[in-house]
Amino acid sequence: MKLTVNGKELHGTIPAIASKSMAHRLLICAALSGDPSQIRCETVSEDISATAECLSALGCELTYTGGTYYASPYRHPERAVIDCKESGSTLRFLLPVICALGITARLNMKGKLPSRPLSPLYGELEKHGARMSPEGESPLLVSGKLRGGTYTLKADVSSQFISGLLFALPLCEEDSQIILTGRRESPSYVDMTLSALRAYGIKINETKDGYQIPAKQKYRSPGSVSVEGDWSNAAFWLSAAALGAPLTVTGLAHDSLQGDRAISSLLDKLTSSESKIFIDAEDVPDLVPIIAVVAAAQKKTTVIYNASRLRLKESDRIGTTATLIRAMGASVSQTEDGLRIKGAPEKLHPATMDASGDHRIAMAAAIASVVCGDVTILGSNAVNKSYPSFFEDFRRLGGTVTSIF
Repeated sequence: MKLTVNGKELHGTIPAIASKSMAHRLLICAALSGDPSQIRCETVSEDISATAECLSALGCELTYTGGTYYASPYRHPERAVIDCKESGSTLRFLLPVICALGITARLNMKGKLPSRPLSPLYGELEKHGARMSPEGESPLLVSGKLRGGTYTLKADVSSQFISGLLFALPLCEEDSQIILTGRRESPSYVDMTLSALRAYGIKINETKDGYQIPAKQKYRSPGSVSVEGDWSNAAFWLSAAALGAPLTVTGLAHDSLQGDRAISSLLDKLTSSESKIFIDAEDVPDLVPIIAVVAAAQKKTTVIYNASRLRLKESDRIGTTATLIRAMGASVSQTEDGLRIKGAPEKLHPATMDASGDHRIAMAAAIASVVCGDVTILGSNAVNKSYPSFFEDFRRLGGTVTSIF
């Protein structure tokens, strides 16, 4: 879908949508529990739905009514076909779980997901009893049964690999440990996983170099849980406010474990009197596109680094972010692991941007219209991955949204 948007009149109050990251985690825990669960999740996206549909295919009776998921006790099948769609979280979280349960499964993937790396998780699963078709193919065929033991991962790999093992290893017949080597990346996402596991009665012992996981554990439902507001998607509205739009976002927990709550301090830094800004994106990679938009509107240079993982997202997100900033009228150059942006508020102008199938690029482009005026977005429907009602909310807050055919 092709839209032209203008956010110069954005104003008002908007509630944060449900956290996609936490919804994935709570749904998986609920599906593995032997007791019914109610998960309050006010909003649903394509990625959340992908996890819910996969869990249903894996034997969980899961329904969604009136903003709440109802999960019935889990009875997994011997064989299953699941569709992860384009959700990396769904694939990386559920693959180890399927292996631990001993389900023979076919995992379908779409878009760029088959090309997104699974190693070294893939290798560790095969070392411990899983059998899988070659990495990079769709569908991915899985059989065998995962054993406990020692799993070794570099700490700077995707935190989703670590989380996937944390969901799965408590189900194994043997005790396990995860050894992480090197500096840990995105620890806040693993903290969210540990929080969800604790809510469902799973015990994980943290060690100096990773985690120790007792065997033969049972997931036990607390009855009812709620998915908190999403800082990652609220970041777009908070950034619009930093660019001058009188907006307020409600429903965000300031003591949240979500790493992207750092958007508040990052926006303060970007709009400060400092002439040159350095932003370490290692723990907040999803914020880079919208941070870059705010940086382009400041009369200073901003250097974003430690973001190399973004080249393996729905798009090469370093490259597509650079294209967006250039289209706005600011100067930008790519580095090996980030961006160098020379802000030029006086030069910003209407722009056209191809979202390249990337939800965060589509939303960042829309927020750019607060300072650029009309922005035409090709492939605007990419927002369905995480925030299907984004453009409806944009219009409700006073922005203009025009379809182009």
